Amino acid sequence: MIGMVVGIGLLLGVPLMFTAWWWVDDTVHKDLDNRLERISSELLRQEGEDGTVSGTLDREKFRLLVPDQGLLVMDFPQSTPAGPVQREVSIGTELEEAPVSESLALGEAGTLTLSIPQTQVRGRQWGAVGVVSLVVTISVIAGVVVASVTAGRLSDPLEEVAERAARMAQGDFGTAGRHYDIEELDRMSSALDAANSEIITRLEREGRIIGEVSHQLRSRLTAIRLRLDELSIHPDTAVVDEAEAALGQVERLANDLDELISAARGERVATLDPVAIPEQVARVVSDFHQAFEVRGRQLTAQTAGQAAARVTPTRLREALAVLVDNALQHGEGDTVVDTRELPGSGMIRISVSDQGPGVTDESAPHVFARGYSEGGSSGVGLSLARALIEADGGRLDLLHRRPPTFAIVVPRYDFDDFSAATGLSDQSEPR
Repeated sequence: MIGMVVGIGLLLGVPLMFTAWWWVDDTVHKDLDNRLERISSELLRQEGEDGTVSGTLDREKFRLLVPDQGLLVMDFPQSTPAGPVQREVSIGTELEEAPVSESLALGEAGTLTLSIPQTQVRGRQWGAVGVVSLVVTISVIAGVVVASVTAGRLSDPLEEVAERAARMAQGDFGTAGRHYDIEELDRMSSALDAANSEIITRLEREGRIIGEVSHQLRSRLTAIRLRLDELSIHPDTAVVDEAEAALGQVERLANDLDELISAARGERVATLDPVAIPEQVARVVSDFHQAFEVRGRQLTAQTAGQAAARVTPTRLREALAVLVDNALQHGEGDTVVDTRELPGSGMIRISVSDQGPGVTDESAPHVFARGYSEGGSSGVGLSLARALIEADGGRLDLLHRRPPTFAIVVPRYDFDDFSAATGLSDQSEPR
């Protein structure tokens, strides 16, 4: 707005300055013409019937018509005893510089030339230009002030709306909107109010659903635990072993459920203990080993060294389980879970790949979108897996489309300190 005001000021001011310059020049010439007409009338009155001036010319009457510092030169016929002669009379101040002149021809009555100093005209011209410049400058300053006030009236509310939107993005939905008496901003503020209310309603509804689901799952897990406790006293040792293994799975499921509910509610673990990645991978591979064998497929884990990272074990296992289950349900051939350190990056990558047709080019940008699915599933798994990994500061990406390869990348923990604390040695452990 300020640039536009300045531009308009220059666009109008410069032509006005030239106009003022030429207007002063034209005014001066018109004034000289008017004076010459009056001088010519006075000269004709002093001439006789024969068109000559007899006797002495009355200079005082002409001097009153000459401008300050001006010079009048009259060339007229004057009668003498010897007859009419052409005479030249100068009235005023001799000019030592370039003059601004106007002349008037009177035919046989003579000629008149009236001059004034050019500096006198230039002074008036520069004065007019100065007045125009002052007016333009005042106008531009006034426009800049108005533009600044108007911009402030718009920018301050816009900053408030942007800050409110940023707070909403960070989970703060308790800020009430304001009205600014500006139609567009008021509509934006009202839209944020509506979005705020809708988000709060959905969060409350999801919170209630999570609470009800967790209560129902815990109740069912308790019932399963009681049944397994009864089997643990069965006389058949094989049944007891299976019951104890199932109890272990139930305990893990209960712990995983607690941590997943915490993640769904946005609760972060304050400090994360270092976790041996190969151990967590081995547990997931063990859980899915039989399911792959039933389908005549093979699930293997490849691990280079005892890599460790600061992650939540349950979140890592759940995310990895989603990738392995996707490979089981939608992939083909053997599936490989490969764990290795990325040199020079301080990161650990856990990749899951199979020999299936892979992800289409159209689906690749949307595979992590909540609710998106190509194979008829719920479309929640990959979205949840990415959220779990990102909650611990890692990331989950589609590494290759064909063959399909998904990779979990988490920050590496210094394994020397970790192995000293856990008693693990640095060794490769292919499975």
